[in-house]
Amino acid sequence: MKFRSIAAALAVAAAMAPACAADKIKVGFLSTLSGPGGALGVDIRDGFQLALKHRGDKLGGLPVELNVVDDQQSADTGRQAAERMLKRDKVDVMTGMVFSNVLLPIMPSILGNDTVYLSTNTGPAEYAGDKCNKNFFAVAWQNEDIPAAMGQYVSEKGHKSVFLIAPNYPGGRESIGGFKRLYKGKIAEEVYVKMGQLDFSSELAQLRASGADAAFFFLPGGMGISFIKQLVASGLTKDVTLYAPGFSGDQDTIKAVGEPMLGMFNSSQWAADLPGEANQKFVADFEKEYGRIPTLYASQGYDAAMLLDGAVRDIKGKIEDKNAFRKALRAANFKSVRGNFKFNVNQYPIQNYYLRVVGRDKQGRIANRTMKTILVDYHDPFASTCKMQ
Repeated sequence: MKFRSIAAALAVAAAMAPACAADKIKVGFLSTLSGPGGALGVDIRDGFQLALKHRGDKLGGLPVELNVVDDQQSADTGRQAAERMLKRDKVDVMTGMVFSNVLLPIMPSILGNDTVYLSTNTGPAEYAGDKCNKNFFAVAWQNEDIPAAMGQYVSEKGHKSVFLIAPNYPGGRESIGGFKRLYKGKIAEEVYVKMGQLDFSSELAQLRASGADAAFFFLPGGMGISFIKQLVASGLTKDVTLYAPGFSGDQDTIKAVGEPMLGMFNSSQWAADLPGEANQKFVADFEKEYGRIPTLYASQGYDAAMLLDGAVRDIKGKIEDKNAFRKALRAANFKSVRGNFKFNVNQYPIQNYYLRVVGRDKQGRIANRTMKTILVDYHDPFASTCKMQ
């Protein structure tokens, strides 16, 4: 009985003791690193790892154990990898996924394990509104936001009608929904294609027949590359002005397409030429490290790591105190490369959105150039139904 009483007393004392700082932070980085969408995940990973290099391979002073795994753009592959990270590796935080149709089936396991997830790309409506979750942080944007900015701009241009095209998956449907939310003109056609489709001859025939004088497309990775090349080859660019969200008009696509993209407009929450010391250092060091101009994906990976760095620093490494950890993440005490950044009540960003045009930079390279600010401190439309305290 005496030993049992001592054991009980020790257990109570342990439970009441303040959390001690961890000796390291374990990060599970699950992303699409191969296939048609692989360039996106590679950029997110490289941005994240550059931030770690800037912080001496530490986050908030804690050494980092980074576990990088390719989900192969497959929810099944990703789910198995996530389970290993959560159960075997016991990661403290997860991040990295690119596509919403991969993320959504995996997220219940992560959130159900009371593990923080930092979304470095997709921001699905499912976690933006009444199902918002204390462990889900959208570091990039809500899926509608960047397309909504372009919808606002295209409305201002006074086109006769706009042709819309996107993949038939959650991110594609939300992108079109976002464009339509702020676009006030006529829609000629609204077309959804299979994810991964690379032949757009039928859709280009529909575009020609529609009589639209503008087209808005969201086709990630290799899909967008194929679409632009085929559209230019068809001669439609003489009659149709092309608009896109930033993720269909960034350096990964520019590198593959080249000069045919000159003059194409796109919207983004970030640009390589945005002012500010944090952004200038990020862009210069990314080019030095990887030999290419960073994309918005890379900027999102970098910001996710810097967000973590600030939060871990603010709680003095006591990541076992999950309430304090989440509170520190919500405070977003870091210098974002995109400038002003803060979280809304649903833990999705409040931030500016910009118009970019593909042109040539001072070195003569084909790259995006910022034209104007379209939306200031934009709030996604779902936050009002989030009841998270």
